[in-house]
Amino acid sequence: MAFSAQQVYAIAELIRRERGGAAVVMGALSPRTRNAQVELYQNGDVDFLVATDAIGMGLNLDIHHVAFADDTKFDGRQSRPLTPAELGQIAGRAGRHSRNGTFGVTSGTEPFEEEMIVALETHDFSAVKVLQWRNNKLDFSSLAALRDSLDAAPDHRKLTRVPVATDQQAFEFLARNEAGKLATGPQNVALLWDCCQTPDYRGISPAAHGEIITRIYADLRRHGAVNADWIAEQVRFCDNSSGDIDTLSNRIKQIRTWTFIANRKNWLEDPSHWREKTRDIEDRLSDALHERLTQRFVDRRTSVLLRHLKDKRMASPEINDRGEVWLEGHLIGTLEGFRFSLARTEGDLDVKGLRAAADHVVAPEIHNRADRLAGAPNEEFVLATDGRLRWRGDIVAELLEGDELLRPRILILADETLTGPDLERVQDRLNLWLRHHINTVLEPIVTLAQPADLEGTARGIAFQLSEHLGLLPRQAVADEVKNLDQDVRGRMRKHGIKFGAYHIYLPLMLKPAPRELAIILYALKHGGVRQPGVTDLPHIVLSGRTSFLVDPEVAQSLYEVAGFKVVGKRAVRVDILERLADIIRPLIAFDPARNQNEPPAGAAEANGFRVTVEMTSLLGCAGDDFASILNALGYRLRRTPKKPIETPTQSAPASETPAPEAPAVEVVAEASALETIQQENPDPVAPTAAPDAEAVPASEPEMVPEVPAEAAVTLAIPAETAPAEPAAATAEPAAALAEQADVATPDEETPAEPEFDEIWFPSGRRDNNRRHSAPRRPEGEVQKPRQQRPANRRPEGEVQDLSKAAHLNGKARFENRGKAEGRPRADKPRNDASRQDKSSRPERKTGFDPDSPFAALAALRNKKPE
Repeated sequence: MAFSAQQVYAIAELIRRERGGAAVVMGALSPRTRNAQVELYQNGDVDFLVATDAIGMGLNLDIHHVAFADDTKFDGRQSRPLTPAELGQIAGRAGRHSRNGTFGVTSGTEPFEEEMIVALETHDFSAVKVLQWRNNKLDFSSLAALRDSLDAAPDHRKLTRVPVATDQQAFEFLARNEAGKLATGPQNVALLWDCCQTPDYRGISPAAHGEIITRIYADLRRHGAVNADWIAEQVRFCDNSSGDIDTLSNRIKQIRTWTFIANRKNWLEDPSHWREKTRDIEDRLSDALHERLTQRFVDRRTSVLLRHLKDKRMASPEINDRGEVWLEGHLIGTLEGFRFSLARTEGDLDVKGLRAAADHVVAPEIHNRADRLAGAPNEEFVLATDGRLRWRGDIVAELLEGDELLRPRILILADETLTGPDLERVQDRLNLWLRHHINTVLEPIVTLAQPADLEGTARGIAFQLSEHLGLLPRQAVADEVKNLDQDVRGRMRKHGIKFGAYHIYLPLMLKPAPRELAIILYALKHGGVRQPGVTDLPHIVLSGRTSFLVDPEVAQSLYEVAGFKVVGKRAVRVDILERLADIIRPLIAFDPARNQNEPPAGAAEANGFRVTVEMTSLLGCAGDDFASILNALGYRLRRTPKKPIETPTQSAPASETPAPEAPAVEVVAEASALETIQQENPDPVAPTAAPDAEAVPASEPEMVPEVPAEAAVTLAIPAETAPAEPAAATAEPAAALAEQADVATPDEETPAEPEFDEIWFPSGRRDNNRRHSAPRRPEGEVQKPRQQRPANRRPEGEVQDLSKAAHLNGKARFENRGKAEGRPRADKPRNDASRQDKSSRPERKTGFDPDSPFAALAALRNKKPE
């Protein structure tokens, strides 16, 4: 109980936040709005009703408790304390003879005195000693006579005259203006008094109310009816159901005035029309006001939840495909897996009581979901790239780092509603599925952790391969691999292991499903699944791309786990990289002196190779991108100007000698720099000779260390970055060429831009060497110590026994076994010839002008050590 509109609104808003809402009853509401609010309470949509003392006037409600927010009220003139009789009348609304009702005060209000409580409970009130009275025998002979009759005093001592009412104030206002001049005769004075009894619903001021009554009375006296255009304008102003609570309340007050006038006999020309018109507008405004009050002070969703908490017979909630929980047409929240999210409202409500009620509503559904998940087949579970486990599309758990790489932990994502046996069953089912998923998708990797048929070094390599999720750089185990015999390698191949030039890997584990799972498991141990690349790389693997540009924000190790090797500025799939090595290997091993067949496409002289369409299409890139890959793999480039195509010209004199062929211009540093790199990287990237059949099979070339990036860059120094001395040495030839260009004939056309033949060579190999040629170091010079060779390779300095080669010697394999080592081999003139002093060879004649800059470059390149 409150006694002002502001106090009613404040209490209703507080109840809405805490208990779901309240109905509102005030004297200023229209009867239709007040009845709708009462019905809201009586139907149980809300459990609270906030009202003024208007509740004590003709409203019989099922109220259990009456709480007074104040014990004073404004009676139109002043604020005064409520009398015990008024308090008893309001408090008596509780119970109403059906139960024992209670009453009290709200927080912040002084409690009633004990005497007042006893009086209210026993209905012991003081007797009424004085009644208010006003004369009902009015004299309409004149305005003065009417005034005197209204001011008449009662003739009984128990009666007292009422205060000046609204109609008497309006009479005094009209008596002083033009309406008073029109009130001549008893009939007109009586009509004026009827007009003054029009209620002041608006309550703006006596003057504003008097102006309306003056206009009505003037029209009635002069025209016999109120002007239709004027009242239509007033009614049209009220015909608008938009706005807030206060705006609608003011319009209802105004329309009620015109509704009263429309119901007066003979005041309007068409009273039935205006009665229907004004009643329709008042009803629509009342309904709109009821809706605004409900929207502001009633949270129907909360109300439904609270009623469901008390009434077990209410209907169960409905859950659609999107996980939305609906209860009696109200959206309660969203249920994803075992987590419930309460729907937000305009007031941003999420109090404990509301949450408890919502959890109570969805608890049966959570229990049913736990039962269904515990018996769900494996096909209903999916592990996403973000490390979260989904069941029927809903997230129910996420993976956490475990003690072992292949044994992550599972964290159930659920509210407190999922507890006890239900939680244990869900946990056990998800653990079982995860173990089955890892063992199925990564079965070869799991098997390699403890292979039964592998021992020693092979078992260690298999274990490392399992730790690296099926992909191991060969250089990490190069020495161990060299010590493996063919029988052990055969057993390892049965496990699906492939020995490549750059990697030892399981080809079946390069498929999208194993790589996606491997990325998730690796990320859990190294930086988490939220790091860049974890969610993107599986899509790249699934797309089937063989190479792509590297993202610097993604860790390089993550590319390797995804099945790619970072070479240059691109990441290349490891099996594609091995196929590229298989294409290049026969090209650089081709020897035209021993093989008279047609050279394969891409083969070049001096054991080099040219880039072919097969290579670029295999990697999906060309140009600088492909060159960066070859450079990263340790190959170097030599660019040779192509011979121009001769066009038919005038026959040259027979004595004229043909122009010499242009020399090859190699984009490398001088010889000393090359030798330094060769010493730092003694092993070539690709083998220069066929590998030993017993050590490495033809299909499995030995892994050779890659040349560091610094070496590759040094090998490819362009001409512009050559040392200063060669530049100075070539200054004079360049000037000579410039002079020759100046004396050229004007009719000579500008030569076309030269085209180059690009040939790639393995790192550490000179382009002018030939297969099986003599060593490049001077005769008698001791070779610098190199890395320790495996036991199955020929020791340093030992000459190969060609008698063991069946294809070179038809004698028995074990013939001449007992010969002493180190004895001079005079039967090999080919080898002796290859060891002749290079100084005895005829000097190669240059095929170009000795004054050209190419002569200076050739002199630097062919410069021999002192």
